[in-house]
Amino acid sequence: MTLEFQFIAGEFLVSKKKWEVPHLMEHMLLGANDKYPKARLFQQEFEKNGAYCNASTGAYGISYVAECADFEWERITDLLLLAITKPKFLEQEYKGEYGNVEEELISRNNNYFRQLSLAMRKKYGLCAETDKHRIELMKNIELKDIVNHYKKTHSASNMRFIVAGNIPPGKEKKIKNMIDQAQFASEIGRIELPDEMPKMLKTPLVIENKTVENLHFYIDIIANKPIKKPSERRALGATNHLLTGTLYSRILGEARERGWAYSLSSDVAYNKDFSIWWFGGQISRKNIGGIFDLIVKEIKDIEAGNISDEEIEQAKEYALGSFQRGAQTVGSIANSYSWKYCYENSVIKYDKIPELIKGVTKEQCVSVARKILKDKTWSIGFLGTADKELVKNLESKIQQIF
Repeated sequence: MTLEFQFIAGEFLVSKKKWEVPHLMEHMLLGANDKYPKARLFQQEFEKNGAYCNASTGAYGISYVAECADFEWERITDLLLLAITKPKFLEQEYKGEYGNVEEELISRNNNYFRQLSLAMRKKYGLCAETDKHRIELMKNIELKDIVNHYKKTHSASNMRFIVAGNIPPGKEKKIKNMIDQAQFASEIGRIELPDEMPKMLKTPLVIENKTVENLHFYIDIIANKPIKKPSERRALGATNHLLTGTLYSRILGEARERGWAYSLSSDVAYNKDFSIWWFGGQISRKNIGGIFDLIVKEIKDIEAGNISDEEIEQAKEYALGSFQRGAQTVGSIANSYSWKYCYENSVIKYDKIPELIKGVTKEQCVSVARKILKDKTWSIGFLGTADKELVKNLESKIQQIF
């Protein structure tokens, strides 16, 4: 069985100076509590039969997850609720987790894609901070900040939970009762997500790193109104799949065949006020011009309506197979619900997904691509070694899309 408990408790709720408070709090919460005086004792009890637990913090929310064998679902549910509702936030554990978070951020800063992505989000004016700066900001935090953030965010009303597994009616009722009886210190209501709109960069963002021989890049195409309709999201997913979803796709497949790229990807990020269709990869300087030409050509082809019926059918068959494969694990099923339920207050109709996939048409794919492109809002970023002339040349290529 898989459990996820989510709270709107992310970094947007704290000042820049206190940026790492939510993250540090998340680290400490699965530690000492009313029943277990040390984090290691709690983890020993939690994991003794092979159960797994973890937590994550983002700009908007914090999630606590657990996965366990079916025979111990009640014990694990009780332990996770205990951790969430009765944490101790001990000074000794604060010192330990402070060091652990610092090490985590140093490690994450070695991920160049993450470096570039966070730097671009920050330049857009969104809720984001680079890992390097986050490390510097940690010195501003005190234990009382952790306790205060917990009290301001962790309440029953501000919580969403997802449970997936073998759940007959009797077990469902028992799970609901366990959660209903959980006693939170705070009674705060559901916290609203912030209003955000990314600002288009006037020039490409370039993070120079002479130790990196190739170029990491992101191309962000921004829809100034969010793509919300399930049919449009499915159509955009199919369109995206045609471009980079497989080794026979239009962009990735062609790039691999020509020996231009080891990996290249794209996806859509859905937010409350906007959506971003992004393309990214790491390419050598000798091949990146060809890659950008290929991206431009294929996006313009989609916009012009040049999609065959065969391509649409292939994309739908792939999506149906992926859906069925995902339905084989409780973790994947839970993940399918997570974003829309926790951040959009909407429950997907899981059994209707195959119907949505089968209903995707060429006209929908072309229409939703045009819908994003018509805003002419886009930005690009690079990390690595690139002279101004190369960056300007690559920027001029992407401008051709708009």
